[in-house]
Amino acid sequence: PARTTHSSSVFPSGMTPMTLKESLDECMEALDLFLNNHFNESLERLRPRANESMYHALIYATVLEMQAMMTFQHDDISNAGNTMKSAQEVCQRSASITIRFCCQSQSINQSINLHAEVCYAECQLQRAALTFLQDDNMVSFIKGGIKVRNSYLIYKELHSYIQSHDSVKGPSHIHLEGGILFGIGAFNLTLSLFPARILKILEFAGFSGDKVRYEFEYPSHVFKDVITSPTSPVVHSWVCFLYSAVLFRNTVCPSCMMAVKLFEDGCKAQHAWKQFHHMCYWELMWCFTYKRVWKMAYFYADLLSQESRWSKAMYVYMKAACLSMLPVDEARPFGENEIELFRQVPSFKQKIAGKSPPTEKFAIRKARRYKAQCPARLPVPVLEMMYMWNGFTMIRKRPELTEGMMQTLVEAERTLLESPENEYSVDDRCVIHLLMGLCLKNQGKAQAAEDCFNKVYASEKKIRFDHYLVPNSLLELSLLYIDQGRRDEAVRVLRKAKNNYKDYSMESRTHFRVHAALAKLKADQEEITHL
Repeated sequence: PARTTHSSSVFPSGMTPMTLKESLDECMEALDLFLNNHFNESLERLRPRANESMYHALIYATVLEMQAMMTFQHDDISNAGNTMKSAQEVCQRSASITIRFCCQSQSINQSINLHAEVCYAECQLQRAALTFLQDDNMVSFIKGGIKVRNSYLIYKELHSYIQSHDSVKGPSHIHLEGGILFGIGAFNLTLSLFPARILKILEFAGFSGDKVRYEFEYPSHVFKDVITSPTSPVVHSWVCFLYSAVLFRNTVCPSCMMAVKLFEDGCKAQHAWKQFHHMCYWELMWCFTYKRVWKMAYFYADLLSQESRWSKAMYVYMKAACLSMLPVDEARPFGENEIELFRQVPSFKQKIAGKSPPTEKFAIRKARRYKAQCPARLPVPVLEMMYMWNGFTMIRKRPELTEGMMQTLVEAERTLLESPENEYSVDDRCVIHLLMGLCLKNQGKAQAAEDCFNKVYASEKKIRFDHYLVPNSLLELSLLYIDQGRRDEAVRVLRKAKNNYKDYSMESRTHFRVHAALAKLKADQEEITHL
């Protein structure tokens, strides 16, 4: 029949067959619509062929998954999961149709099958994510883990193939290569974060790789295609939506207010998907936190607590934390009271993939002291949470922001010294010393920063609740040593932070940072050896 003369991956009933290139072109047009805030138009462009074309099916399901992950509604998650499962079936069917009907060369058959494989692997990975979100029981966790493993093995095999001499550059090879490199790169990046003992366990499940140095040295022409590959719309849309504003906030912005304007413009750009606003609200909350405009930071935390389902415990904690930074006699917005808000935090605890998010656990632990009838106030809860989200690194190039934080810490220390001793006093002083050390480091006062970190370490046996403080102070001390070129001392302190402490808040985060520092030192040493 005439239809067999097309190098087609799709044969929709009642519709004109499309070549693989035509299918990809239309999908990229739909993706462009999505990235320009025309969400419904994008879905309408994809829907007619979503039951027949592998790329239409994948991107259509991916858009629905993005929506589900943002709304966090059970019905949306269930619908996205079913659609992604259908997309996976379309990928399987596309490969078999190609084999049965395509009359062109073997190389074209092979190329289209490879496209189907990479789409299938992406479907598997996204279905795993939805499985983790949908149910928090062990069976779902195992099912999700199997999907992740299968996806990884497919990507690994495809990556080996495109690097081999047998690789045939068929139609739309750049899209294929970009999709494969995006997938294997994402897995390698994730694996590189895990400590050695976790990696050893993962190797039994089929994961492998050099955790110290992964190879991302791909041809330069590939980079653009990895980002624009139709198999990576989630990352692409996130980058396009937030990149410029985050860049301004983190690095070159002459004023936080420029970042604020960019985020506000992001909210004005569209109103169809309110959840995109929540990403901006989160960033705006931190922008005003860095400027110590506590009421505005509270305002955006309040919006998140009302509208977003992602982490109500965190949002309510941040509301309370912002209010606690205001003078005691100053009126609170909406008549809210930080003590009552802190007491509400545990009631919003949730689980994802069977576990509570570490930052929620941290917030709940910190809020516990407010259960008492006469609670001992947290000295600087916003700044402490800011540290957990890497905020002091964010402001290191903004001396006026660091100076503002230092003033807040000095005032908090004075208040603490003037207050009666209680069971939290040592912990609270150590929190302040750790954060002061970070400010002093930002200001280039290395010896003073070192003294602060050592004060925390010296108080190790007196700390009663915030046991995370000691390993994190050692971590920050080692990073200070690295900046000073004191490599051997840095390694010694890093190993102490890594091996001598366990079962403390945000432990995985600290281990990741320790691992990254050790890996960097090792890589630097290898580079010196080669020289």
